[in-house]
Amino acid sequence: MRSIRAAAVGAVTMSLALAASACGGGSATGGGSNDSPKELTYWASNQGANVEVDKKVLQPELDKFEKQTGIKVKLEVVPWSDLLNRILTATTSGQGPDVLNIGNTWSASLQATGALMPWDDKNLDKIGGSDRFVESALGSTGVRGQDPAAVPLYSMAYALYYNKKMFAEAGVTEPPATWDELVETGRKIAGNGKWGLGAEGSNLSNNIHQVFVLGKQHGADFFTADGKPDFTSDGAVAAVKQYVDLMAKDKVIAPGNAEYAQNQSLGDFAKGKTAMVLWQTASATFKTMGMKDDEWGVAPAPVPSGAPGAGKQTNSMVAGINMAVFKNSDNIDGATEFVKFMTSEAEQKILNKAYGSIPPVKAAQSDPAFNGPATGVLRETLATSAAPLPQVPDESQFETAVGTAVKELFADAAAGRPVTTESVKAKLAKAQQQMPTK
Repeated sequence: MRSIRAAAVGAVTMSLALAASACGGGSATGGGSNDSPKELTYWASNQGANVEVDKKVLQPELDKFEKQTGIKVKLEVVPWSDLLNRILTATTSGQGPDVLNIGNTWSASLQATGALMPWDDKNLDKIGGSDRFVESALGSTGVRGQDPAAVPLYSMAYALYYNKKMFAEAGVTEPPATWDELVETGRKIAGNGKWGLGAEGSNLSNNIHQVFVLGKQHGADFFTADGKPDFTSDGAVAAVKQYVDLMAKDKVIAPGNAEYAQNQSLGDFAKGKTAMVLWQTASATFKTMGMKDDEWGVAPAPVPSGAPGAGKQTNSMVAGINMAVFKNSDNIDGATEFVKFMTSEAEQKILNKAYGSIPPVKAAQSDPAFNGPATGVLRETLATSAAPLPQVPDESQFETAVGTAVKELFADAAAGRPVTTESVKAKLAKAQQQMPTK
C-alpha cells in the first residue's frame, strides 16, 4: 500500500450523512444511474507526491478511456489519511463509488463487508483472466480460497533510499545492509540539523508495514494460524520496540517525525535534511520533489544479518494497490470495462512508469523501464524476500489498533518519556483488547 504509499487509517467515525454527500458512483445521483448511464465515479488512492500529481497522471488516461468507450469517469483522488475511513463508511451506507483503489492489505477486511463485487472466474474472464497477473500480487486480493475482492493494479515493495552526497560527506561508502549498520550510519550523519533516517510516526499503515516486517524478522506474525490476534508475543513486542527505538534510543530519527503522516519524511529526504528513508517505490516521488536520479541510491531494506530472503530474512511486505468495484454500482458492466482498461498491458506500462511501481500484469513487466536500478531492487525483493500481510477479516482493525499504539509510542519517544519493553507490551495489549471478539 502506498504510504506512499502509506496511510493513516481509522475506524468508521464519519456520519452516514457525510458519506452520502461524499460518495457518488453507486448512489442515485452518481455514475451509472439512469440519468447518466455513461458515467462512472472512481476513487483513486494518492500515489504521487500529492493529489495534484495524481490528477495529472490519471486524467489523460481517463480521457482516453472515455474516447474509446463513451464512458466518462469522474475522478476523485483520496488522500491515504482519509481513504480507509471513506471506504468503510461507504460500505456501511451502501453509497460508494463505482470503482475504487484499495490498499492490498485491506482486501480481506473489505471482502468481509460484502460490499465489493467478487472477481469470480466469469468476471476475471471479462478482463483477460487471472493468469495475466503475477501470483504474489493475486495473493493479496482477499482470503485464500475465496473469489478475489479486487484485482492488482500497482505492485510495490519497501527499499532503503539514501542520499549519496550525505553519505559521502560522512565517509560512508556503502548503504547499510543490516539494522546495526543502519544505526551506525545514522549516528555518523545525525547532527547540525541533519538526521540519519526519516519516518512517518503518525501514519498508521506505514507503522504497520514497518513493524510487520520487523515482526517477521523476530519470528512473529501478529496473528495466530487460525486468525486470532497475537500482539503481545515476545517477537511482536521486540519488533515494535526496535522500530520506536530508532528515535527513542538510537537517536537516528528526529523527534518531529513522530507527527509526520503526509509524506513529510520524503520532503525532508529530498531537501537533504535526512540521509535515509524506508519507503515503497519512491523514485517517481523524488523526481517530482526536484531530486535528480544521480542524487539518491536504492538498496534492499535492512535485515538482522546476512542477505534478504524468506522467514526471518524478510525485508518487505508485499505492497501494492488493488482495484475493486462496489457491487451495488448501477453500471457494473462499465466498471468492469474500466478495470479491464486500467489493467491492460498498455495502461500498466504508462501508469507504473509514472509512479515508479512494478506492473502486476506479467506482460507489462517486459518493458525495459522496469529493469533499471530503481525498480530492479523492488522486483528482486518481491520475488525473494517479501511476505504478504495476514489476509484476515480483521486486518484493517489491526492496522488501526497497532498502528495507533506505535504512533503513541513515537509520541512518548519524542517527548522524552521512556519506551520500555513493559510500556510497549502494555500498548500492544490495549490494542489487542480493541480487536473484535469472535
